[in-house]
Amino acid sequence: MGRATTGEDLQDNKDTAFTWEVKANNAAYHQQFREKGFLCWRRRKYQTNGIHTAKYSIFSFLPLNLYEQFHRVSNLYFLLIVILQSIPEISTLPWITLFIPLLCLLLIRATRDLVDDIGRHRSDRIINNRPCQMLIGKSFKWRKWKDLCVGDVVCLTRDSIVPADLLLLASTEPSSLCYVETADIDGETSLKFRQALAVTHYELISAKTMAAFNGTVICEDPNSRMHQFVGSLEWKSKTYALDIGNLLLRGSKIRNTDACYGLVIYAGFDTKIMKNCGDIHLKRTKIDLFMNKLVVLIFLSTVVVSLLLSLGFWLQGREMKDKHHYVSISHGKGLFVESILIFWAFFILLSVMVPMAMFIISEFIYLGNSAFINWDLQMYYEPHDVPAKARSTSLNDYLGQVQYVFSDKTGTLTQNVMSFKKCCIGGRVYGPDNEDGTCPKENPYQWNEFADGKLSFFNEELLGIVRNKRDKVVQEFWRLLAICHTVMVQEKDNQLLYQAASPDEEALVTAARNFGYVFLSRTQNSITLVELGEERVYEVLALMDFNSDRKRMSVLVRTPEGSICLYTKGADTVIFERLYKRGVMEANTEKILSAFTEQTLRTLCLAYKEVEEHTYQQWQPRHEAASVQLQDRARALQQVYSDMEQGLQLLGVTAIEDKLQDGVPDTISSLKKGNMKVWVLTGDKQETAVNIGFACQLLTDNMLILEARDVNIILDSYGEQNKMVQTPKRSLRFQLQNEVAMVISGEFLDHLLVSLRKEPRAVIQSEVEDKAWQEMSAIRRFSMMWWSLGTSLSTRGSKGKRKQESPEARRERAFVELASRCQAVICCRVTPKQKALIVALVKKYQKAVTLAIGDGANDVNMIKSGWLGVGRGGADPRGPRSRSALPTAADIGVGLAGQEGMQAVQNSDYALGQFCFLQRLLLVHGRWSYLRICKFLRYFFYKTVASLVGQIWFAFYSGFSAQPLYEGWFLALFNLLYSTVPVLYIGLFEQDVSDAQSLKMPELYMAGQKNELFNYWVFSKAIAQGLFTSLVTFFLSMWIIRDTAGPNSLGDYQSFAVVVALSSLLSITIEVMLVVKYWTLLFLGTVLFSLGSYFILTYATQSLWAYRLVPKTFPFLYVLHNVLSKAPFLLVVLLNIAVNTLPILALRIFRHVLKKPRFREEVEAAPSEVSEEPLPQLRRESRIRRSSYAFSHREGYGNLITQGTSLRRPRGDNSDTNVPSGFLPDEVEEALPSTPREPRKISFLTARWPGQAVPGQLVVVC
Repeated sequence: MGRATTGEDLQDNKDTAFTWEVKANNAAYHQQFREKGFLCWRRRKYQTNGIHTAKYSIFSFLPLNLYEQFHRVSNLYFLLIVILQSIPEISTLPWITLFIPLLCLLLIRATRDLVDDIGRHRSDRIINNRPCQMLIGKSFKWRKWKDLCVGDVVCLTRDSIVPADLLLLASTEPSSLCYVETADIDGETSLKFRQALAVTHYELISAKTMAAFNGTVICEDPNSRMHQFVGSLEWKSKTYALDIGNLLLRGSKIRNTDACYGLVIYAGFDTKIMKNCGDIHLKRTKIDLFMNKLVVLIFLSTVVVSLLLSLGFWLQGREMKDKHHYVSISHGKGLFVESILIFWAFFILLSVMVPMAMFIISEFIYLGNSAFINWDLQMYYEPHDVPAKARSTSLNDYLGQVQYVFSDKTGTLTQNVMSFKKCCIGGRVYGPDNEDGTCPKENPYQWNEFADGKLSFFNEELLGIVRNKRDKVVQEFWRLLAICHTVMVQEKDNQLLYQAASPDEEALVTAARNFGYVFLSRTQNSITLVELGEERVYEVLALMDFNSDRKRMSVLVRTPEGSICLYTKGADTVIFERLYKRGVMEANTEKILSAFTEQTLRTLCLAYKEVEEHTYQQWQPRHEAASVQLQDRARALQQVYSDMEQGLQLLGVTAIEDKLQDGVPDTISSLKKGNMKVWVLTGDKQETAVNIGFACQLLTDNMLILEARDVNIILDSYGEQNKMVQTPKRSLRFQLQNEVAMVISGEFLDHLLVSLRKEPRAVIQSEVEDKAWQEMSAIRRFSMMWWSLGTSLSTRGSKGKRKQESPEARRERAFVELASRCQAVICCRVTPKQKALIVALVKKYQKAVTLAIGDGANDVNMIKSGWLGVGRGGADPRGPRSRSALPTAADIGVGLAGQEGMQAVQNSDYALGQFCFLQRLLLVHGRWSYLRICKFLRYFFYKTVASLVGQIWFAFYSGFSAQPLYEGWFLALFNLLYSTVPVLYIGLFEQDVSDAQSLKMPELYMAGQKNELFNYWVFSKAIAQGLFTSLVTFFLSMWIIRDTAGPNSLGDYQSFAVVVALSSLLSITIEVMLVVKYWTLLFLGTVLFSLGSYFILTYATQSLWAYRLVPKTFPFLYVLHNVLSKAPFLLVVLLNIAVNTLPILALRIFRHVLKKPRFREEVEAAPSEVSEEPLPQLRRESRIRRSSYAFSHREGYGNLITQGTSLRRPRGDNSDTNVPSGFLPDEVEEALPSTPREPRKISFLTARWPGQAVPGQLVVVC
């Protein structure tokens, strides 16, 4: 449990303050402290345990939401227009006609934000109202989580969730051990143990003694370091050291422990898991941000045009007054004032260039595309009744632009289910008899009374060999699996129940159990099996525990016959080098291992040897001496273990399948074809993560895998290079000639992410971490070798910007550049906060669209909206953000409804049932949404310019008087009815290819990544085409009527206005028919509806009845009827349509003929990016085959067993009467909560065979 502290660590972390003082059972003490908050407000230093992750409250919703909404430049623009329209002197339309649409737009968005926030409030309420037992007075009473405060003592029972960060005081287990599962924190489902201090273990034996407990804990201030804690307990004039092994973290789940008791150290937002969470911020898409820039551009253009037109009025003002007295111009004001009024009048008239209808319709488009995701039955996961759900309605187009996918492993890529798939014994493979790997309908293990029916593996031949006892190697194979492990066993409902520290071990021991080699019980120095119905007790002479360096575990036992055997299991790389011979059987086994590797199965090699008595007698004193050695004990023990683990005889290989979710390899392959980079971020071990990488085809055997040492060499060479003068010859692009992958750890990232880290380095580091980093530092001495070879990384920033960067920032930039050129990146042993920091790193230096997907609470930080303050010191999630804050969450968060709860779903933008549905979400719905919104915006700008820029041309013929060209009702209804419905169809239903073709051709997805469908060039083309249409429509009509007169003339203003309006409407309608590729009856209905609404409503507004009712509001009397009834008018309209359409159509046909398929060009152009100098080979020693070893076991359980720490003594043994684990006096037992503290039956063995138990046998309960 202890961790080494070095002087360098203390010097580097002098900013870490140990000012957090917790007094047990003293709430009044903590309530008196205050610290500075926002402005003059002072908040409590010690927070309650209630959390509030919602953005809004009842009082803050309206001002905060309006503040966020008016961050959109378009809303500010519309508000300005409404204010201007309310001024009578310059108004062209009643202000209410613009205010109501703006209000509707704000209400739609506010309602959407409110619904999302209500969900957060509901989630907070559920969490805060969870029950727990809190010590009140001298007894434990049920209270809610939100009622807990720092210093309270709580009681937790089996399967309870830890409500706050607790100091473990005692438990019902021996030595006050407590077993926890941290799947919601780091994604690991293997059990971890925590242990109370010996002083609290012996002293705090009842509720009465706990109520009298007045110890003081002094520790580091709240921080986000999940795996580190430093503090001390002062009690009874003595001080006791505390570390992370004494702390129960919020979000952990109590397992295999009847009851435990803890002191609240950090509560609410001060807990480590909450410190790993960021604030919620508004996610904005690229198109949304781009629209802000376009609104500013259009605004400036409108101002410039209005200034020019008002200048024209200034020059022609006097002439207009003298010659054209019938034009209404204000009198009694100076020309300068009139020009200013004309400027604002033109500004209002041209304000329709940013149509409010476009933003309102876009909200319905986003809502509709979200509904299509919810209704997609092909993304419905029937086994768990989980449909796809778009929890955010404003990010659909972002789904079509994703460049990086950050995925969790456990529960996201895998099912988190281990199954015994195959085995190799004596060089022969035994696989399942059935192709699907399932057992026959009739249970083949019924002959075994201990069989649990969980084993899906069945091989009739192997089972016959086992039952007939014909092969000694087979017997030793299964005996090894039943002996060599650290599994705990207990009896429940007259059945054996195994509790393993890893799912791998449970699968292996369960397989042996079903094949007749049943692990029954263990003591501190013995282990009992039932081998094919015969009970056998083995004396345990030594248990050589697994760790990441040894990659193996061994048990030295004395058999009932008196012989000594060593049983070893571990990685093939360490087992094969310890064999006493390498014969034919060993060679065949290596080939079989290669086959298992290709099938991405997790393998363990099994070996044993018989040890001579005199050899053991010589080895045993050395083992005892190493066990009590004070210095370098671990190294001494490892050497002693290694001496014994020599000359082994190979028994065989086990192959376990870590089942992937359905369709994971195909999904990752499709995403990679769509030019998306997939990074796996997991809290699991490196071997396990790499094995899954191969299983899901993220990694391949021909890839060069860069590990932390290799990455450091490259980054160090880059750092040395930056110290020298950069010249074009030396600034070489980094080129990886082979397919390269990167596998790094959270420890490496902790040293790398300096500029993004909010807190100083941890004061305490593990010995393993220090050792690993020292090795990395030693490698730096060889960094100049890479400089001499000319290796360099290219950076995307400007030279001036690079010079201003710190060395740490340059190193981060180089790392991201290197990682972005890798085909796959796997980050192991990372904390939730490190996951978010990795996302922030990519967003900071790559400016890419990122997506994060996960299924547990440990993935929430990278999924939900979060901010990271780059400022110094810990940032409070409730306080103001740093000036240099940047978002840490991915642009899109996808939550899976998995086995680790619903936390990820509740904080996500999109919820799915399986990882494979991500393929359809991105390649179909995402690409379609991006295509639709881009076409919608492009066409909307085109039609707006094509129809309404005629106002500018008309100004040259109206004396720059700001007189509208069109009828007022045409302007009001143009974007509401006349041209809106076909545009809405584009935004909701447009498709370039079907969904099946989208999945078959992932290369089509790259258009969104490159912003090809809507950018400045596309916008310019839309504006240019609109200008062309408006020029043709206006000036062609003007040129025809210039010298005409008579009843068929277009010379009157109203007829000319209607002809131009009708020509524009029909031209843009034909354009939409040419643009849309997905023709349906619904589309034809939208076209007919738009044209029909124009004719019907125009006839209504130009009727005699309307004219008589309000002449000034309906001045156009039967104008459309006159235009349609005269052939010359119709010919002009047809001519305008033809000139507007035919040239554009011809140009598109010409481009289509010359254009080649996009993805073929990409494939052909790929080799063009070649560096001037290749990367030197980083490949280490070449191996004939890749090891598929992956074993998710944790070090430490062996010591618990050999020392008897985790073993409970039976009744009658009062050697440890002070242990609060079922041995308390009756009156004390009654004082404690009603939690079962009595030990279970002595053992499953004594229950079945009375009188046959070994005297003094210990019973294992976990």
